[in-house]
Amino acid sequence: MSGESQMAGDFLSLLAAQKLAPWRGEASPSAPVQTQATTVFAFHFAEGVLMAGDRRATAGNLIVTDRVDKVIEIDATSLLAIAGVPATAFEMARILQTSFEYYRRSQLQSLSLPAKVRALARLLRENLPMTMQGVGIVAPLFAGLDHSVTPAKPQIYFYDPLGAQFQSVSYVASGSGSGTIRSVLSYQEQYGSPRPSQMKLGEAVKFALRLLMVASEFDSATGGVNPATETYATIKLLRSTGVESVTDKQQADFLKK
Repeated sequence: MSGESQMAGDFLSLLAAQKLAPWRGEASPSAPVQTQATTVFAFHFAEGVLMAGDRRATAGNLIVTDRVDKVIEIDATSLLAIAGVPATAFEMARILQTSFEYYRRSQLQSLSLPAKVRALARLLRENLPMTMQGVGIVAPLFAGLDHSVTPAKPQIYFYDPLGAQFQSVSYVASGSGSGTIRSVLSYQEQYGSPRPSQMKLGEAVKFALRLLMVASEFDSATGGVNPATETYATIKLLRSTGVESVTDKQQADFLKK
């Protein structure tokens, strides 16, 4: 590019003219292996939204723990499911919890759902330098209540690591086991009976547990569900009345039915 054709503010052309190149960071061979947390998903069922995740965290080929809760209650009407690096995702969750509560107390009202969705997108954009270096990547799911309609309607959103936000009308999954889970959800939605959106609570919970069982057969980073060892999932519900948790005992009871 000639000097006459350079655009004002074209920093990369200026570097090239001075025979300089932008610094490109590379991970050191001695850097610790990142801990990753997968798999999470959410779908609409007859009574609201079910959001679930396995409890496994891995670092390379090592299983770090099978006791991670990847579905986090942000406030009484919001849920966040994390897929990616837990250190980054948990910090984002804490920031959202604090900011949502501060707004509620200072303005004497809760943030609107669109504002909550944008708040998470902003945190992901602020994490862009880490994402571009391949460190601290997070691809979360979010569920919240839309109070612009009566009764309030639960909605599901998903994001890419750069902060783009999308609304899901039926189901969504993220993480290493998401491909298998989306395939099963798609089949059930098109050809199954009942469809996920028609399932009662017991059916929806049993279906979610079986999704993780199937995903764990094809993805070693996804922790399965094993009643024999009392290993279950993290499952939370978002209804028009707010957030509820499905305990391990309830999951075991639903599996037996």
